[in-house]
Amino acid sequence: MPRSRARTYSRYSLEAAALLGQSIRLGRREQRVTAQDLADRAGITRTTLRKIENGDMTSEIGLAFEVATLVGVKLFDAETGSIAARRERIDDRIALLPKTVRKTTGKFDDDF
Repeated sequence: MPRSRARTYSRYSLEAAALLGQSIRLGRREQRVTAQDLADRAGITRTTLRKIENGDMTSEIGLAFEVATLVGVKLFDAETGSIAARRERIDDRIALLPKTVRKTTGKFDDDF
């Protein structure tokens, strides 16, 4: 039986998860909502909410996004415009790229 190994994450990912969790906790407290009430609204346990607020990387991203939405944390608002408009722009860019990515067989000459 293979041993399970703990997943390692980049510092950026860990900090992003922590930032999202802190933003959710701040939004919840600003709205004066208890952890139990928010967990009930999201359909999750208080333990799961605590994990999300602590930036636990094992929490499902969908749950974290739902909880963030419930407390009014804006996601992806670095640019102006709606998420739908940004998705459309990304779809347009994706359409310009090859449909598949193949592993290269040769070496890159990166000696400039």
